[in-house]
Amino acid sequence: GTTLLGADDKAGLAEIVTACEYLIQHPEIKHGKIRVGFTPDEEIGQGADHFDVAKFGCDFAYTMDGGAVGELEYENFNAAGARITFKGRNVHPGMAKDKMINSMLIANQYMSMLPESETPQHTEGYEGFYHLVSMEGNVEQSTIAYIIRDHDRAKFEARKEELKRIADELNKTYPGCVEVEINDQYYNMREKVEPVMHIVSLVEEAMKEVGVTPKVQPIRGGTDGARLSFEGLPCPNIFAGGVNFHSRFEYLPIPSMEKAMEVILQIVQKA
Repeated sequence: GTTLLGADDKAGLAEIVTACEYLIQHPEIKHGKIRVGFTPDEEIGQGADHFDVAKFGCDFAYTMDGGAVGELEYENFNAAGARITFKGRNVHPGMAKDKMINSMLIANQYMSMLPESETPQHTEGYEGFYHLVSMEGNVEQSTIAYIIRDHDRAKFEARKEELKRIADELNKTYPGCVEVEINDQYYNMREKVEPVMHIVSLVEEAMKEVGVTPKVQPIRGGTDGARLSFEGLPCPNIFAGGVNFHSRFEYLPIPSMEKAMEVILQIVQKA
């Protein structure tokens, strides 16, 4: 309870390597060719930038990047990052009337124009959000950063347009003050997995074989499986067993890791 455990995704790494070790130690277990890969930086959508899908040579794969036991996911957020810069004008406060433009106050005005209820702490399920992740500034210049998330592609695009619209609105009052830069990070892999849903059914069967009840649900986050799916490697996501990710209250039951490893062993025998 004093620091981040790092189960996201050290747990997945441990489970994959342990499954490989088990298969090496038990050559009597029959299976086809197995490929294993690890990617960094998935939280910002760049972990798969240099992943050679063709060289990997698989028709499909799975990421061990989910949460509690039973989670099975093939839908995730469409994701983008936005950086909004506000340019002000600083003069001596004693002589500031009709001259000073305080960039921090304009940034605050910008943030107040976004829907108050469309933030992570007010949304669930398929509901998207704007998430303020950082802010810094002074009178002369301020910067805020958001991540934009939505499972629905049309709503996702609308959210990005809303950030631009608010900037245009404020620029009418403060010409040239607000600049918006938006970069897409990853997209919802559902459209790439649905044509090959047998790979999801395979995992459901594998989970049931080891006494785990599958819980198919959308990811309220991202995984490199999303990027890889759009590069030609459909890649659903399987539980790794951790709870309270990205928090100092994160924890990871060892039996959950063992179940995840057992699921991997079932998959390689069924695939």
